[in-house]
Amino acid sequence: MPPTLASLVHHSALKLTVLAGEDKLDTPVRWAHVSELADPVPWMDGGELLLITAMKIDAEDREAMRGYVRRLVRAGVVGLGFAVGVNYEHVPRALVEAAGEEGLPLLEVPRRTPFLAISKAVSAAIAADQYRAVTAGFEAQRELTRAALGTEGPTALLARLAAHLDGWAALYDTSGAVVAAAPEWAARRAARLGQDVERLRERPAPATAVVGSDPAEEGADRVELQSLGSGRRARGVLAVGTGAPLGTAERYAVQSAIALLTLTTERSRALQAAEQRLGAAVLRMLLAGEPDHARAVAGDLYGGLLDAPFRMLVAEAAAEPPADSAQGSGEPQREAAEPLGVLADALETAASRVAEAVLVVPDGARLIVLAPDGGAAVAACAEHARAVEARRGTKARPRDRSAAAPDDDLVVGLSAPAGTVAAAAAFRQAAQALSVARRRGRVLVEHEEVAAGSVLPLLADDAVRAFADGMLRALYDHDATGRGDLIASLRAWLSRHGQWDAAAADLGVHRHTLRYRMRRVEEILGRSLDDPDVRMELWLALKATSGGTE
Repeated sequence: MPPTLASLVHHSALKLTVLAGEDKLDTPVRWAHVSELADPVPWMDGGELLLITAMKIDAEDREAMRGYVRRLVRAGVVGLGFAVGVNYEHVPRALVEAAGEEGLPLLEVPRRTPFLAISKAVSAAIAADQYRAVTAGFEAQRELTRAALGTEGPTALLARLAAHLDGWAALYDTSGAVVAAAPEWAARRAARLGQDVERLRERPAPATAVVGSDPAEEGADRVELQSLGSGRRARGVLAVGTGAPLGTAERYAVQSAIALLTLTTERSRALQAAEQRLGAAVLRMLLAGEPDHARAVAGDLYGGLLDAPFRMLVAEAAAEPPADSAQGSGEPQREAAEPLGVLADALETAASRVAEAVLVVPDGARLIVLAPDGGAAVAACAEHARAVEARRGTKARPRDRSAAAPDDDLVVGLSAPAGTVAAAAAFRQAAQALSVARRRGRVLVEHEEVAAGSVLPLLADDAVRAFADGMLRALYDHDATGRGDLIASLRAWLSRHGQWDAAAADLGVHRHTLRYRMRRVEEILGRSLDDPDVRMELWLALKATSGGTE
């Protein structure tokens, strides 16, 4: 504790007497300062015990003393020491009354007590308090280090930290979820800070924020949030809640906890890069049809993942990557695309909670993931996609990258369950699903959804529409002259699989008229309707054009 006016009054060698402000003696004293100026306020910093002999003020003038004391109080002076036996034998009544009116503690300093003795006492008490804070900080650091090295890890560390702070502490992971808290009830308090934690995680690390609860709320506290990690993105957040601002010793303890948690929650960049290169090598071998070699390279790191059905996930954060980027470059480029980094963190966090193996390979503008079928990582991917679409405010809309929010750039394709021998096929499935998701304005599309659905939605692609318009343009131009309805006749004939009578009945014309129109279609297009490929292309072209999708 820093020195207070009470501790100075109780100092047996100083012999100080309290004349006013008895109820404020617990106020901390930051320094003791001597000034005989009539207005010492410009030289005050707040928290001082001002010592005077009243050489330049009329201490018996009531109005002058009221103004003098009022200025001291407004400047943050915490006490006034008046030396008797120098200019005044007793402390003037006017000064005592003024100090009482303003609630300023007034101490009588006997002649035999020099101001220097008071200054030394304050200085010694401040030094002792700082020494105690440093000593307590070092002791806290030792205890926190022992806790961090123990089997309980962050849980034990948070318990020790909460005890040192006489408050609570909580740890959030990269997704903003509470992973540990101490005491146990603090988990509920920490869960209410989700939005504050999310805002802090969006800021470059290191970052800090102070959150105050409603003073009227029972158990109101002051919460400090500290980001963890040495990179640009926070790898976690530490929250500490106390009833008052942190002191020096408490601050040492919190800083020690931040350093230790950073070491335990963030792997070294060299190790992370090495794991990414290993994962990329495993992926390349799988895609090259060498599952046995992939297992040998993966060893225990990803071995369990390769022994059960897995899903292949391909995600993009921008425009389509070059076609030759599908084999995995292996370079650690996650920081280059923020939405991909957020997704990767969400998948790895979900997998780590249940000790699930997952292979995450940044690949330029793409992210390629192998995750157990039905596992936590696949579920986290679906949940992340739903959250992104909810923020967009719609489940599907055309993509406008020029006005997109960061997460609007996220597109994900998910393969069907596969084994190591079918890894290349799973990659193609995920890439196809990704292409469909991009065209439909969706965040996530699964291959099963594409395979079980109709091919017609795929015709909405701009390139397909352009092909269809070009193929049918001559027929539309012919119909525009009023010389027949070749488009409608072609559609009816194709829909009836070339049955003349049925198609003619649908059109309400004679079958000879329909035969004539079909010959005109062949003449205009320069293609034979006897060719099944031509009939298929014409039918898809009709479906892809505005007239054909009605």
